[in-house]
Amino acid sequence: MNKSFLRPAAALLMAITLAQGTGAFAAAQTAPLVPVPAARSPIASQAPILAATFAADRVVSVGGNGVVLLSDDQGQSFRQAQKVPLSSVLTSVSFVGPKAGWAVGHWGAILATVDGGETWRVQRLATQEDRPLFAVHFFDAHHGVAVGLWSLVLLTEDGGATWTQQQVGPKAGTPSDLNLLSLFSDGKGGVFATAEKGKLLHSSDYGRTWEYVDTGYTGSLWCGATLSNGSILVGGQRGTLMRSDDGGQNWARVPLGTTNSITSIVANTLDVLVIGLDGLELRSHDGGHTFKNFSRAGREPLTAALPTGKGKWLLFSQQGVVRDQATAQNQN
Repeated sequence: MNKSFLRPAAALLMAITLAQGTGAFAAAQTAPLVPVPAARSPIASQAPILAATFAADRVVSVGGNGVVLLSDDQGQSFRQAQKVPLSSVLTSVSFVGPKAGWAVGHWGAILATVDGGETWRVQRLATQEDRPLFAVHFFDAHHGVAVGLWSLVLLTEDGGATWTQQQVGPKAGTPSDLNLLSLFSDGKGGVFATAEKGKLLHSSDYGRTWEYVDTGYTGSLWCGATLSNGSILVGGQRGTLMRSDDGGQNWARVPLGTTNSITSIVANTLDVLVIGLDGLELRSHDGGHTFKNFSRAGREPLTAALPTGKGKWLLFSQQGVVRDQATAQNQN
């Protein structure tokens, strides 16, 4: 993989997958990075958001410039976290219960919180290279995994006090250059990582070992979700949505009638939301077999979503928090 292809993205929406050149990477090799805390802003809710999750009933979202937004009213209002020690792009966030959480991002950063996202501290920062982390997933308060550029896999068994790198490859001892772009639960205590070349990686032992899964697609898979009935959906470039009903053994493409790339798949029992670039917004009530198009006229790139009730979703974009304009239509 060409190093110039992935670096801190100016277009923060695509910070999880794209880059714009060699400048920042070269600078990282010649001068040490001096971390700067995230600035507080009255318009923080308009910052690019790349990921969101629940900390019990609290919504925690992360994105550009180290912005962390919190909501205690199901997304009706947001406030900025009190203290975030980095202003680099944050790409993913994971919580175990209402208090303990972790966020990852550029410069290999891993941040941790013990107060529900109000304040954060650095657990890891690799200032000698910009090898970003794209996703983090915690199984419990002790075991977690983070993945990123060039098959970077980091494990912790002590809540992030220490992180160790885990080598992965198609065969034992064979390095891989696949970028690992997201993590999602397999519904059985394990985790999937989406990757390039239509590949998934699956681990059932807290990320210590990984099995490669071939979906039959040849492009990049940016996101995925496991439904309550065990079905798996993964999505990526050019409107590609792949489905497996047998644990990943066999895959079929779900026709969506779009070429807009998919950035997130969110499931609430058998309700499924698929969002993506150019305002892509597709909804299913039958476990992802068929979808209805609610794509937005404004075409803002949608990046993350959370369920807030049956048929209701909280949406995020490159322009920050966006309102669920399709809810009224969806309920008709």
